[in-house]
Amino acid sequence: MTARTLIGTCSWTDKTLLDSGAFYPPGTDTAEERLRYYADQFPIVEVDSTYYGPPSERVAGLWVQRTPPGFTFDIKAFRLLTQHPTPPRTLWKDLREELPPTLAEKRNLYARDLPREFVAEAFHRFTEALMPLHSAGKLGTILLQLPPYVGPSRGSFGYLAWAADQLSQFDVAVEFRQGTWMDEDHIDSTLRLLSDHQLSYVGVDEPQGFRSSVPPVTAVTAPIAQVRFHGRNSDNWERRGIEAAERFRYNYRREELQDWLPRIERLRQEADEVHLLMNNCYADYGIRSARMLAGLLEGEVGLND
Repeated sequence: MTARTLIGTCSWTDKTLLDSGAFYPPGTDTAEERLRYYADQFPIVEVDSTYYGPPSERVAGLWVQRTPPGFTFDIKAFRLLTQHPTPPRTLWKDLREELPPTLAEKRNLYARDLPREFVAEAFHRFTEALMPLHSAGKLGTILLQLPPYVGPSRGSFGYLAWAADQLSQFDVAVEFRQGTWMDEDHIDSTLRLLSDHQLSYVGVDEPQGFRSSVPPVTAVTAPIAQVRFHGRNSDNWERRGIEAAERFRYNYRREELQDWLPRIERLRQEADEVHLLMNNCYADYGIRSARMLAGLLEGEVGLND
């Protein structure tokens, strides 16, 4: 038996995708129509908007209604929960009003600035909003994507262990954005931490040679294994002042995805489920890459074996 394998993209409403006119049929103009069409083409999508602002239970309920049985949403965690800079205005209104003036007036807050009880409440509210997806069996992983300035340390290991406790009833995946997590000195302790807390390691395909570069390692540390394909646009990978779409502007070649097949097959033999997500979200590049990878995998082994 090999794992159920889901292939999709990290967005279905990216502006460059909509502007390209290359995916949605003419007249597919509303949020509902677009999601219904996307879900007819792919079995999984990652939601990126939840990183910028907390989701609402109402919207999560609409996602349930607009997708077929068995469709899966991987959800990117709100930035406060992953130690990213967070503008106070993006917090829940009542929590924002609880902040002392010295914090409320800051341009950005970090989890380390706040009482642990405050952050715990943010975790609780974030997951409560996702309950319609969870109850419908459509919630995949909650993705904790750590920033490049967070490396392996006693503090970061402790935070991940604590976050795992906050999310104990959910499937949680962790993506690192600093290569030291997976270097020779830290790879064993990193994967052991994830395994001990049932956190899925997120393998990545991305430009190499930068401090933020994580090598294309795959590992199964929880029932769901995951790989995110960011493209290989080295010129833009760490360039400042550009749109995210420009950073991930990369159209995979067939042979580049074909090189991943042995690694994916190992994941499929060891995990219960495998999520393969294209984050090269520029125009329809991610759509084309997802379809190409699905075709390659279908040529090797049946996706639902």
